[in-house]
This record gives sequence, C-alpha cells and structure tokens, in this order.
Amino acid sequence: MVHLDAVKKDNEVVTPASRGLEAVSAADINDFYTNVYGSHFAVDHMSHHEMPEREMPRQIAARMIKDELSLDGNPKLNLASFVTTYMEEEIEQIMTDSFSKNFIDYEEYPHTAEIQNRCVNMIARLFNCPTEASGENAMGTSTIGSSEAIMLGTLAMKKRWQNKRKAEGKDASRPNIVMNSAVQVCWEKAARYFDIEEKYVYCTEDRYVIDPKQAVDLVDENTIGICAILGTTYTGEYEDIKAINDLLIERNIDCPIHVDAASGGFVVPFINPDLLWDFRLEKVVSINVSGHKYGLVYPGVGWVMWRSPEFLPKELVFNINYLGADQASFTLNFSKGASHVIGQYYQLIRLGKSGYRAIMSNLIRIADYMTSELEKMGMVIMSQRAGRGLPLVAWRLPSSEDRVYDEFAVAHQLRERGWIVPAYTMAPNTEHMKMMRIVIREDFSMNRCDSLLQDYKLAIQTLQSMDNTMFERYEAHMKSSRDQPRNTSRTHSIYKDEKHSLQGKTGKTHGVC
Repeated sequence: MVHLDAVKKDNEVVTPASRGLEAVSAADINDFYTNVYGSHFAVDHMSHHEMPEREMPRQIAARMIKDELSLDGNPKLNLASFVTTYMEEEIEQIMTDSFSKNFIDYEEYPHTAEIQNRCVNMIARLFNCPTEASGENAMGTSTIGSSEAIMLGTLAMKKRWQNKRKAEGKDASRPNIVMNSAVQVCWEKAARYFDIEEKYVYCTEDRYVIDPKQAVDLVDENTIGICAILGTTYTGEYEDIKAINDLLIERNIDCPIHVDAASGGFVVPFINPDLLWDFRLEKVVSINVSGHKYGLVYPGVGWVMWRSPEFLPKELVFNINYLGADQASFTLNFSKGASHVIGQYYQLIRLGKSGYRAIMSNLIRIADYMTSELEKMGMVIMSQRAGRGLPLVAWRLPSSEDRVYDEFAVAHQLRERGWIVPAYTMAPNTEHMKMMRIVIREDFSMNRCDSLLQDYKLAIQTLQSMDNTMFERYEAHMKSSRDQPRNTSRTHSIYKDEKHSLQGKTGKTHGVC
C-alpha cells in the first residue's frame, strides 16, 4: 500500500480524504493515469445487486454506463413507439439547464410556473375550451405523461359522481366506467387502483373502435363516465365521440365523456380541424394529451384539461405553503423536473400552428405512401388514410393456407435488421387476429421509409424461402430469443400469472404506445 498526500489528474487534486480513504493502492494510482480500458474497472464485473463499497472515477463510471447503453436499440428505429425521439439542439440545452429545477416550487421558480400556465391555456384553447370567450385561465395541469393525466381525469369523474349520489341520498359505493376493450393499459390501472368497475365495449373483426350505441347502452346510474379514444394504439382510428355525445343528449342521460387524446390531441386540430371531438361537444368534460407523443417533446410530459372548475371537485385540490408561497396542487405526483414543461412551451411558440400543421401533414403523406406500398405487396390494411386516423400504418398478412410464417416472424426478421416493428394480437374477442403497426414520427423521413420498405421486402423473401422444417427451426430460434433471461427477468416470478387484467384474462397484448 502506497501512502500519498495527493494525486493530480486533469488539473484536479484528488486527496485520500476526498476519496474517503486513508491510503491509495498502487492500482488506484495507475487508474488515474491509464486509459479507461487499461484500468482494473474494465475487467471487473459491474455491480448488479449490491452497491459497491468503493467509488470509481467519474469518467470511468460514465464510460461503463455509456458502453452498456450502446447495446440498446436505436430509438429512431423503434417504430413501435409514439414517443418523440427528436428535438432541436437549442431547446435540448435549455432543458439540460433546467434539470435541477423542481417544478413544484412555484415560489422559487415563478417564471417556470408561468410557462406551465401558458401551455395549459394554449392547449385548452387548441381544444376549444369555453374559457376562450371569457378570457380566464383554463383549468388544467401538466402531468408525467398521459397515465397521470388519465388518473386525474378518472378521479375527478368519480368524485363528482359520488358527490351527486350522496346529495341525492343514494348509494355511491359501486362506480363503473364504460370504455373500449382496445384502451391502453393505464385505463385498466385507473379503474383497478380507484375501485371502479370496468364495462367494456368489445371490438369485432371489422370494428376496432367503440360502438357508440353499445357504449351508451352500458351506461347506468352508477356510471361515472365514458372514455372515448382519439386514436387507438392498435390501428390509430378515431372513435366517434360526436355520436356518443349526441346519443347521451338524445336520451337525456347525465353522463360525462373523457377524451383520451394522448396521441390524437396534437394531430387532429392541424389535420382535421372540423372533426368534432373536443370541448365543442357538450358532454366532453375533460381531455388528456401526451406532450411527449405528437406534442413533439421528449418523454415524459402530459396534460389534462377540464371544461370548467365545476368538473374538477374542490376536494381534489390541495392548498400548500410550505415551499414559501400559497399554491394549489392537484396532481398525483409532487416533485418533478421542470425541463419537459419548458420543452413543451418551446415547441408551441417555436412551431406555432403552421409549424405543427406542416409536420403533421408530412407525417400523413408518408403514412399514406407506406400504406400504398404495403398494399401493393398484398398486405391487408387496418388503419385509416388521408388524415382520418393517426399517422401510422397498421396491417396484417393476407390469408393463405400455404404460408408457414406469421406476423411475429416478420417482426423478428425486421428486428434482426435493426428495426423494431411490433407484431401483436388485436383486442379481446378478436385476439386471434394478428397484426403489425408502424408509427410515423417526426424524424421518420421518406428516405427512412424507403429503407424500411426495402428491408420489409427482404424479410418477406427470406421467410418465403423457408419450408416447414426450416421454419420450425426458425420458430425455435425466435422462442429462445424471447425466453432468454434478459427478456424474462423484468417481472418478479410471483406476478407472472396474474388473471385480473385484459392481458391476463385473454392472453392478448396491449398495443405499444
């Protein structure tokens, strides 16, 4: 053991005291002066379960993590996800500078709080919130993605229903909510976490969205609301929210609608502004949208808006002052970073309506082009075109008794070429239908689209060249890839056989979002 007063590295004096050590080993001295991969850390096993006893130099820690993350897929080739993978350098730097800001501390960061209020007002007016006429601030808040926004919207509907039932002297212990079986899993979570019965309208082989009449027929005195989706994760189709609204009015049913506009909220106003789905409809009382999807912000930021304060019960809003100023809080989460809210404001003022319109129009054009090319190959298209749905392409392979491969085999072939294109089964009652889907995001240019189409053709050709025996071996290869420990160790074994969710009950998979 060699005792030192100090070791100098990159003009920084490192002392034993600064390292929490009384002495530095000869190996440690060598690590200060050697290449990262010449240090002992390069041959040490990385800690997995136990926090290491000793520290390591920051450059080496950063390099070890960077090297491991380099084995992840390229997010720009992950066409399963709606989540934004590109932002301009100017706002990336501003967001980095804001990492240390705790958004909830309004007293310390009043301008950040003001930026959130501006975003709420802009987005609410984009959704034709009635506050536009009065000039008042809109009722809404930023959230950590649409999941938190949906939780808040669901809680507000439940509490408002309970208050009404109690005022009428009626039982308020058995709330239910009506929704499509093609909902994203966060709706199942909201219902389960808040003790709300789920009442589903199931998809059919030729209908992938909610049936308005069936939805309204399910409404009873215990229904807190109907969830309608502006762009399902399966096929990107918009549900007929106006039809649900009109049926509720026609039948004089007092039931609100919450619109899950996670994906479509930043698309429809620019591509199909005449579509009635938002606060222009009387029964729509709340809307959620994901800023990190077509809002064009890195994950994760979401937004939830209410038509007016009466639809957000007071008992869900908490006044606090321990951070130095009186403020109201009505989110599930408290502390969070401010950077994504700032990123959203940048996009809103940087692009404006014309900028969003230009981007979304390009995405629709690319989606339509890819749709036509896949159709030429004989694929069965399941998504909408010409802006009548989200900018995505959903399809399935044509029926054939002679074909040995399926959509999952095609997805595996594409993954081996670097592309992540999901294959999954449709919603419950139609889970025998297999399909694939590509999300067209802002950075998915026509050039990248052509590259994917070329690889898709090669994948099909490769699979078509296999006979039954070869494909059996390929299936075994796919199964071993899916079942390898890296892919199966993410869930504790005790939770793997749950039977309470749609996934557990039907064996189908949720559309990736």
